Amino acid sequence: MDLKAPFDKSVHRIAAIDWMRGIVMILMALDHASGFFNEGRIFSDSILLYEAGSVLATDQFLTRWFTHICAPTFVFLAGTAIAISTIQRINQGMSSASIDRELLIRGGFIALLDLFLLSLASGKPVLQVLYAIGVSMILMVPLRRLGTRVLFITAIIILMGSELLLMDLWQPNGDVPLLLALTFAPVFGESYSVMYPVMPWLAMMMLGWVFGERLMSQQSDFWSVQRLLMVSGCIALVLFILIRGIDGYGNMFMYLEGNTLAQWLHISKYPPSLAYTLLELGLMAIILALLMRLEPIVNVRRNGPVLLFGQTALFFYLAHFAVLVVLSHILNRGGLEQAYLVALLVLIILYPICRIYRTLKWRNPKSLLRFL
Repeated sequence: MDLKAPFDKSVHRIAAIDWMRGIVMILMALDHASGFFNEGRIFSDSILLYEAGSVLATDQFLTRWFTHICAPTFVFLAGTAIAISTIQRINQGMSSASIDRELLIRGGFIALLDLFLLSLASGKPVLQVLYAIGVSMILMVPLRRLGTRVLFITAIIILMGSELLLMDLWQPNGDVPLLLALTFAPVFGESYSVMYPVMPWLAMMMLGWVFGERLMSQQSDFWSVQRLLMVSGCIALVLFILIRGIDGYGNMFMYLEGNTLAQWLHISKYPPSLAYTLLELGLMAIILALLMRLEPIVNVRRNGPVLLFGQTALFFYLAHFAVLVVLSHILNRGGLEQAYLVALLVLIILYPICRIYRTLKWRNPKSLLRFL
């Protein structure tokens, strides 16, 4: 197989977006390697998981915190990608019905991966980020017709209103109706778990879609897009500081227990609080702006690992779990150092596999591989 053959697909991609996605794939691999191999791992990103007064070891906490950016970025950029591909397909003359069918099939396929594949390892249904992404894609079929401004306003209302709704309907550690669990409130139960209730993540995908439309309309003026990202990111970080400092609404019951850096960064991911969303999307926007600024300056290496992992993100997500499972039967659990070493080993193993997969996918754009 000639891995150096030309790929038409790569011509139309924005390297900065793939780099951003690749960075979060690498961080995600570290987080999951820590889950498999790190006996001291901290996993307390929710009022359902955190025991008040617990000590947050700095190295363990920061290793976990650095990976918080993964899910919001993954979901946001999924929205950006489907907006870009939808606009490109419309420009190519594809019918609206065909575009909707592709979104429905891919969204359903991705959501079912959580239910029928990844849940097997837990021995019960566990709805994680693929559930949120898949269902959000399905919902984008009607929502994409609302227009950019309405989508943006609706996303902000969902993100701001989720906690107000849960303050009225949700009692942490109490019984949660299934519909509420699927939409807004997480559940860590014996029979099933919902880690990513869909609505707040749908809102992040909607913001990503809005950004994708803006990106496509400003292709000749990327500087304005970079400026928008940088300004939006800075505003989001300022709002995070205000909300976290006021220590009330917006923190999803995860209040400050001191004035340390760890306490300021110890925020709710399950479900995502407004503080969490502002911090992570704000950081993502600033990093993406810097990457977009960097792209025309540096030589984009087609086979660079960060770019490659970003261009095969969903495949990487599924494959890295398989590699971790195999390694868990070979290597022993240990401390934080073991997690970093295993994460590096996973990246080394997956690099050639992802190159082969990308080659096959781009050479066969209409095959079933397009859903990955």
